[in-house]
Amino acid sequence: MQTVKDIVHDVADHLPEQAILDDAMHALYVRQKLARSLEAAERGELTSQEDMEKLYLNIE
Repeated sequence: MQTVKDIVHDVADHLPEQAILDDAMHALYVRQKLARSLEAAERGELTSQEDMEKLYLNIE
């Protein structure tokens, strides 16, 4: 498992030279969301597209 410092370094290494702080913050946010989603998938905590459509679009 990577440490927070390792993750920040990795994200920074992949940003373009002209990146601003907001770009770095967004990249870290997206990385965290993806990591949490993958962990949930590994635990079997998935919701199908069909179920999401029913929930949010009131489709029966």
